[in-house]
Amino acid sequence: MSQGFDLFRPAEEHELLRESVRALAEAKIAPFAAEVDEGARFPQEALDALVANDLHAVHVPEEYGGAGADALATVIVIEEVARVCGSSSLIPAVNKLGSLPVVLSGSEELKARYLAPLAAGEAMFSYCLSEPEAGSDAGGMKTRAVRDGDHWVLNGVKRWITNAGVSEFYTVMAVTDPEKRTRGGISAFVVEKGDEGVSFGAPEKKLGIKGSPTREVYLDNVRVPADRMIGAEGTGFATAMRTLDHTRITIAAQALGIAQGALDYAKGYVRERKQFGKPVGDFQGIQFMIADMAMKLEAARQLTYAAAAKSERGDTDLTFFGAAAKCYASDVAMEITTDAVQLLGGYGYTRDYPVERMMRDAKITQIYEGTNQVQRIVMARNLP
Repeated sequence: MSQGFDLFRPAEEHELLRESVRALAEAKIAPFAAEVDEGARFPQEALDALVANDLHAVHVPEEYGGAGADALATVIVIEEVARVCGSSSLIPAVNKLGSLPVVLSGSEELKARYLAPLAAGEAMFSYCLSEPEAGSDAGGMKTRAVRDGDHWVLNGVKRWITNAGVSEFYTVMAVTDPEKRTRGGISAFVVEKGDEGVSFGAPEKKLGIKGSPTREVYLDNVRVPADRMIGAEGTGFATAMRTLDHTRITIAAQALGIAQGALDYAKGYVRERKQFGKPVGDFQGIQFMIADMAMKLEAARQLTYAAAAKSERGDTDLTFFGAAAKCYASDVAMEITTDAVQLLGGYGYTRDYPVERMMRDAKITQIYEGTNQVQRIVMARNLP
C-alpha cells in the first residue's frame, strides 16, 4: 500500500475485492450461519469456500505462496465474512493472528515451513497467549519452556484458544526465564497439533461465535526442536505485543461486519413492517435510531481503515490506532446489534431472525485480544 493511501476512500481494487467477497459470503457462507450457530459446529462450508477462493489467509506474503494482501484488504475480507457469519470470519482473522508472529519475527526457514501450508489451505494457525491465571496480565504466565539439548520442553495450559483442535499450527508463548518474565523472559514457539504431548480440552459453551471452537490447549512435556523458536530467546512477549498492534484491527473489522449485517437487516425490516397503517421506518423515532446506527458504524469504519493503513506502513502511532479501532468498533457493534434487536421488537428476540445471533456474536469483540478496558489503558499510554 502506498504512502499516499487515501484513508477515506479505499482503492478500486479494494472495492472490487469487497464485491467478490460479499457475493461469495452471501452464496456460500450465509446459508449455513444459523445452523452453525444453533449446532455450535465448525463452519466447514465457510472454510472450504474461503480456501477455494484463496481468502482464508490473504495476508501471507507472495514469496510463501500467499496472496500478499495488504492490511486493508485483510480487513475487508474479515468484515464481509462477518457481515453474514461472525464465526466464519474468525478463519481469516485467527489465521493472521496465529501466523503473524512468524511473519514478524520468524527465520526464513520457519516462514517457508509454516506459511506455505497455511497459504495453500492445508493448515490453520492459532495463537496461544492466554492462560487460566494469565488473561490481561501476561506476567502471570505459567507455561514453561526448558532447554534440553537441541529441543525445548514445554509444559502448561493455554486457555481461550480460538479454533483449537482444528488448527494444525499454534504459536505458543512460554516462560523461558522466570526471573525476567515480560522483560525478556518469555519466548515464542511453533507447536504442531501432532506433536506428542499436545491435547485439547472440551469446547467451551459460549454466548456467541459458537461455530468457532474455543478450547484449552494442554502441553505435557512437548518436545519442540530449537529451530521452531520464533525469533531470539526472550523476545516472545515483544513479538506478542507487536502482533496485537496489527491484529486488533482485524477484531475491529469483525465488529464492523457484524454491525453492518445487523444494520442491513434492520433497515430492510423497518421498511416492510407496518404498524398504525404505515411502515415503522416512517416514524421519526425509528429514523433517528437508524441514522445513529449508520453514523456510528461509518465513524468506526473510517477509524478502522485508518488503522489498517497505519498497520501497512508501520506508523509509530499504530499501537494507539489499533487499540482505538478495536475498542470503538466493538463498542459500536454491541450498540448497533442491540438496537437492531430493539427495532425488530419481539421478533428480534427470537432465533427465527439473525439479529439476536449478531448481538451475541458482537459481545466477544469487546473482550478478546484485550478487553476494551485494557484498550483504554493502551491508548492512554500511547497518546499521539
